[in-house]
Amino acid sequence: MQTLAAVQKQRSIGSVQFLPVNLFGAVMGISGLSLAWRQASKLFGTSPVIADIIGIVAVLMFIVLSIGYISKWVLYPQKVVGEFTHPISGNFFGTITIAILLLSSVLGTYSQLLGQAFWIFGTATTLVLSFVFVSRLLKGNQEPGNAVPPWLIPGVATIDVSVAGGTMPFPWAHEINLLSLAIGGIVALVFFTLIVSRLIHQAPLPAGLTPSLIIMIAPFEVGFLGYTNIMQRIDQFASILFYFGLFLFMVLFFKVFKKSVPFGASWWAVSFPMAALSNAALKYAMFVQSWLLIAIAAVILALVSFVLIVLFIRTLNILFNGKLLNG
Repeated sequence: MQTLAAVQKQRSIGSVQFLPVNLFGAVMGISGLSLAWRQASKLFGTSPVIADIIGIVAVLMFIVLSIGYISKWVLYPQKVVGEFTHPISGNFFGTITIAILLLSSVLGTYSQLLGQAFWIFGTATTLVLSFVFVSRLLKGNQEPGNAVPPWLIPGVATIDVSVAGGTMPFPWAHEINLLSLAIGGIVALVFFTLIVSRLIHQAPLPAGLTPSLIIMIAPFEVGFLGYTNIMQRIDQFASILFYFGLFLFMVLFFKVFKKSVPFGASWWAVSFPMAALSNAALKYAMFVQSWLLIAIAAVILALVSFVLIVLFIRTLNILFNGKLLNG
């Protein structure tokens, strides 16, 4: 009887065919949080063990999700194809490559060789994915209503190449970083304009896509991190990127974090942009050495940590009560 009950409980969790690709956004957010706490250990003197523990969670989550999504690909290939070709959800495949790039930075702390391998693989897949998605959009006949914040993900993914690759020792890495920053920066700028136009002139986003509004800060904060990595300095242009991203976050925060927005896997869309903002705030605060910016960086880090803990707990809750993987 216990075995039968266990089987029934397992079935109630749902099927891997309904595993959403956007859950890889959780790996992005948690990896970004690990990197933020690594920086916080330099600015605030916090224990690096915090970053280590968060990094382990990110790696384990990536392994579990990878096994799950590969299983979905093998068992239900039509579901994966449908997700990839969808004009909105297809963009979330960029979360996989961004997760790999961020994990290269997390793992590089412990193994330089492993970090480099992840970065090379992540860079190659990111550039291919960006090519595919830009080519798809340029075929034409796109619905204006489909210009939503997830469109930014493939472009931001390319910028992340330079974020994670700033310390790569290869002689060709600098040019690849420049190429990636150029592609990601211009693509993100064009898409950002289209998305803002859609948000102004058309109906508000559906409730399920509302959390994705926070993605709109990513090109500026990730751009800040990528640009300063390549330039090896923080100049006024970098400051402009950081401050506009911070301003936009304050504007969007009150539009997203409302009780009326139902919880689901789509909420993980807020995690990485907020983690990128935290990393940028910490880096900028260390450069400026202003008590106000240090305080802002501390508040953002605390806020991101709290949000990700809530997201993690609530995701486990909907997983085990059968709402996450039941279609």
